[in-house]
Amino acid sequence: MGEICQVGEEILQLLLDEFQQSTRASRQNCLEVAERIRQEVDRICTESKRIQASGEVGKWAKNLALHRLRRCIHYYQLRSQEGRVELHSTLSAIVYRYITPPQIQSSYQARLNLIEDFLQQFYLETLNAFRREAELPSTYSPRTLLELAEYMAFTERYGKRRIPLSGGRSQQLIILRAQTFSQQQPKETSVDIDQAAEGTTTDSDKTWNDGSIQQVREAMVAQDPGNDIGSLRQVVIEELMAYLEERQQQDCADYFALRLQDLSTGEIESILGLTPRERDYLQQRFKYHLLKFAMGHRWELVHQWLEADLEQNLGLTPTEWEALHQQIDPEQKNLLKLKQQGISDEAIAKTLGRKVNQVKKKWYKLLELAWELRNRSGSGAGSSSDE
Repeated sequence: MGEICQVGEEILQLLLDEFQQSTRASRQNCLEVAERIRQEVDRICTESKRIQASGEVGKWAKNLALHRLRRCIHYYQLRSQEGRVELHSTLSAIVYRYITPPQIQSSYQARLNLIEDFLQQFYLETLNAFRREAELPSTYSPRTLLELAEYMAFTERYGKRRIPLSGGRSQQLIILRAQTFSQQQPKETSVDIDQAAEGTTTDSDKTWNDGSIQQVREAMVAQDPGNDIGSLRQVVIEELMAYLEERQQQDCADYFALRLQDLSTGEIESILGLTPRERDYLQQRFKYHLLKFAMGHRWELVHQWLEADLEQNLGLTPTEWEALHQQIDPEQKNLLKLKQQGISDEAIAKTLGRKVNQVKKKWYKLLELAWELRNRSGSGAGSSSDE
């Protein structure tokens, strides 16, 4: 027991140090989130017979804690809007096959509308589950960016939990919920979208309190294509499509259009009439053009959409920003400084005594390095979980 307590303290300190180093949250906020993760890990390790029988409880605890730490920081780095978009896309892709509109041969849009309704309900269920498991008040809602990241990471884990079924089988919790929603769609779990958008309630909606309606409304606004982030996303999509077509890469444009629909690789291969090897080659070619577009052709637009523009230090934390400066040479530092001042590539080229194409290539490499630093924390290998 003493050993377990010692491991718990080591994990808490590790989480606290990492949160303080990788986020701008206050120490108290970092400590609160770290403590909740430690308690969750401790509960899993205590309740899991497999972990208890392994004889390596401490190792399991650290792996579980690090997995949660990485996902939390990942969503933190995405910021509020992009984090919501990624979580929504991840969960939509999981349940896509399991939510079938009641109409025969219904449209793709009809399926998407049902998925939106289902996920609104699922987010509320997840918030209640988070409050319950973390022993938080029934009125708790994330207030800081770190707390929001913690909740989004929990939502992803909660949806992917394996639920034991008969015959030694298991299934992800969100899929079971989606199947029930699709088959039954009981009245008490339906959402009046128009009412949620207006922010009003009626006597027939007793199962939806004001707080719940407000949360659904906020989720709708976050996904509304009329807001700034949604509009930027649409502009990025349209300009990338135009970029591919201008370079006579129509097959890449077709592949991108199918990817936007969250189709599986098998479905994409079938639609485009490709073998797995041909699809893999097309995927690599699309990735090449995507990077050229994102880091060269329209880097300002893409980084603004990702909330990683120059005004926000390319989306880097203070520690990562310092690491970037340590890895670039004096000329790149000067280039970065001139870019932050809003000086054109032509003027920068004259200042540095370089050609414009040389300046663009150096900037491309600098953006690549910043991209690697931003994503390094979420790329760790060897993470495992016991959900």
